[in-house]
Amino acid sequence: MKHILRQVLRSSNFMIGFSILVAILLVVIIYPLIITDPPLEIIAQGSFFPPGTYVNVYDSIGTNPYKLKLDDAEANRIESKLGMDDRLAMHEWLVAFGVPEEEIDIFDTEGLLALWEENFDPTARIPGMTNAQRNYYIRLNASLEGLLSTEPAIIAVENEETGALEEKGRVEQNDYVNVKEVANVRRLPLGTDNFGRDVLTELVTATKVSLVIGIVAGLVATSIGLTLGLVAGYVGGWVDDVIMFFTNLLITIPGLVLLILISYSIGQEHRGAFTIATVIGLTSWVWTARAVRSQVISLRNRDHVNLSKLSGHSIAHIIIRDILPYIASYVVMAFILQVSSGILNEAGLSILGLGPRTTQVPTLGLMLNWAFIYQAQILGKWWAYLPVIITIALITFSMNLMNTGLDQVFNPALRE
Repeated sequence: MKHILRQVLRSSNFMIGFSILVAILLVVIIYPLIITDPPLEIIAQGSFFPPGTYVNVYDSIGTNPYKLKLDDAEANRIESKLGMDDRLAMHEWLVAFGVPEEEIDIFDTEGLLALWEENFDPTARIPGMTNAQRNYYIRLNASLEGLLSTEPAIIAVENEETGALEEKGRVEQNDYVNVKEVANVRRLPLGTDNFGRDVLTELVTATKVSLVIGIVAGLVATSIGLTLGLVAGYVGGWVDDVIMFFTNLLITIPGLVLLILISYSIGQEHRGAFTIATVIGLTSWVWTARAVRSQVISLRNRDHVNLSKLSGHSIAHIIIRDILPYIASYVVMAFILQVSSGILNEAGLSILGLGPRTTQVPTLGLMLNWAFIYQAQILGKWWAYLPVIITIALITFSMNLMNTGLDQVFNPALRE
């Protein structure tokens, strides 16, 4: 055992993959201890704040970590919530709605907002407008509320005895302020998504949930495949024929198609993270079963197995004590691949809108789904989807490296 462990630790592929996975796990464990905000809490009104933005729980107050004069920060705030793309979009909607084009000046913020407030109707059906575009305008309208307000920002602290918030001071529009000293101010390294939620907090929580989904799916798939493969390979006969009939039948059906059909039939309200993980596991065991069966067939006539038969041991005893230890390394490698496959399958289902439905925690697939629904890739809001893709790639890459390293250790044909 020590010799095998020493060989595993000497495998560069395994150690690189293991190090990447451990680093991801450390971030998942440590980050929530530092940032305790719920991952789906809206911390900034508006959509797609860029990376590096400083926000409080109500609004963006600029991107400079040092002292800003608030009239300059006001311009930054308006620009962050009403950039040129949004002004052009508002112009397009107003013209389509029937407002004369000569009355619209996109550079006159006050006049543009007045026209918008007077004419915008979220229920209006503009010819040629998609649901995604309609949702974009509704979110834009919500983010513009109070944009030109001159009311001061109120700094409040919690009373230690009563727990109620008490006003500590006010920050007028013409005051100087250090954003690090304002209550509830946070810097968002990855900006916000289309709902105004911190992408980094979402990403860390989603990684944790997706890893759990992958582990549950891997356990289900590996358990089923291992059990059926052991029984079919050792018992043989009609038992082997029946198991292989159903296994081959499932192999002919593309796994993603089967996942889509089952997920759709479950219904949106019942598709929780654990349910999706179980469904993925129930549809991913076939290759494990076939591989385990072929390994068992090569072992069932070995001398130590025949000796156990002559000793009168039961089938269960022989499978568990005399066969399973010899394929344990292969089972571990199969489990690693099943976990990786489970994470990818969940992401694929979620992109299609058939993944977990939850209002409490995100998954990596759901984050991609939200980004694509609100056209982040078209609008150039890379921070809403690129970190998610990189995270998925790192997790699957690390697991494949670990699997390659284990294969080099336990497969005699690959040893140098």
